Amino acid sequence: MQRYLLMVDSFSAWTGKIFGWSIVVLTLVTCFEVFMRYILRAPTDWAPDVSRFAFGTLFMMAGAYTLSRNAHVRGDMFYREWPVRTQAAVDIALYLLFFFPGIIALVVAGLDFANLARGVNERSSISPGGPIVWPFKYVIPIAGMLMFIQGVVEIIRAGIAFRTGVWPQRLSDVEETETRLAQESQL
Repeated sequence: MQRYLLMVDSFSAWTGKIFGWSIVVLTLVTCFEVFMRYILRAPTDWAPDVSRFAFGTLFMMAGAYTLSRNAHVRGDMFYREWPVRTQAAVDIALYLLFFFPGIIALVVAGLDFANLARGVNERSSISPGGPIVWPFKYVIPIAGMLMFIQGVVEIIRAGIAFRTGVWPQRLSDVEETETRLAQESQL
């Protein structure tokens, strides 16, 4: 089971890191637009749309990666003091009551939204050229499906923690400074 959990974590990390490169696109486009607008006094028609597409894609596709690293915002001033089994029980309840219904709604509504945009060949109303928008709207249900898959892993992880009293291992990229300082202060 642990191998499956880490495999999904790895896939979520891979997609998050791949789409993380859109921050480079966003940065380059923004710098180019600033240069064109304020130095050459010749703003581009396309930069606002490309910036929105890059940021939206980055934001949506990073969700499963963030969930795999247990890095979403949580009111953990109480949570972190609870016993593992209590944490796991709360996680299971919240995933079942809020996360999965919300993610399913996101996927269904996002797919309808993207299909409608494709059906009318939606174009941007921000720039004069009006680039096609609808392919980027498919990012919504795709990101929702990735979140759903990672959510299944998280609920399995919570079930194991509830049963054993120990959280299963998860992949990590960086260590939070707060965590490191807390560990050092206990030595």
